[in-house]
Amino acid sequence: MLKKILPLLLISLLAACAMPGNAPDKMPTLSPTSTETRAPSRTATPIPSNTVPPTATFTPTTTFTPTHTPTITPTPTLTPTATLTPTYSVLRGKILIEQMACRFGPGTMYLFKYSVFIDQVYEIIGRMEYSSWILIQASRGRNPCWVNGDYVEIRGDINTVAPTDPHKVLAWSPYYDALTGVSAVRSGNIVTVFWDPLYLRAGDDSEQVPYVVEAWVCQDGQFVFAPVGSWVLAAEVVDEPGCEEESHARVFAAEKHGYTQWREIDWPPAVPEP
Repeated sequence: MLKKILPLLLISLLAACAMPGNAPDKMPTLSPTSTETRAPSRTATPIPSNTVPPTATFTPTTTFTPTHTPTITPTPTLTPTATLTPTYSVLRGKILIEQMACRFGPGTMYLFKYSVFIDQVYEIIGRMEYSSWILIQASRGRNPCWVNGDYVEIRGDINTVAPTDPHKVLAWSPYYDALTGVSAVRSGNIVTVFWDPLYLRAGDDSEQVPYVVEAWVCQDGQFVFAPVGSWVLAAEVVDEPGCEEESHARVFAAEKHGYTQWREIDWPPAVPEP
């Protein structure tokens, strides 16, 4: 029985292998005329977080070359001229007469300040130009006044002493104004100056020369400082032709506190002789 069945089973197995639905899969064969090219994939390279991207640099392609270079001419610098300051001396002088008035101004018509005496030695700290009057004070003193240098033994060259304003030690009145009605007339070489009176309050009279004319005039061919004092309302001044400097004058009044401000005089010029 077994011998009959085995041949039948073998035939059944062979038939099953030959059925189309059980055929093994075949691998596809690429045609040699068909080529497929695939682009390689790009892999992005990450930028580190602490790296700054490079800055683009612009390089000019054209260089400008000027055809004309301007020439700058420097402006000359002016060098200031040095101003020379004269150096003056302080001299010493000895009084030659028994007693001499030392005054507020360079002339005998100015108010009295104090007296100086024979053989006393003073510092000479100033001089009045075109005049013989000098300004003196005690050594290391602080109370200068004017004396006539003709009566002082001057030790040194007086021209090395500084020229000084005649009003340097003058006392000024705080109560009275300048004179009014000032005028002048010439007759030959004599100029007469006029002014209105200064009316003082009781007790303000200095009891000294009340009016002073300060004149810079030509006398004997020399330009001189020639002040004139007056007790009245006029004064005469000698003024001759022959000097290059221009003559001029001013007038003021005194009271016991000092002098009024001066008033300029309209000075009539000298007439040269024909």
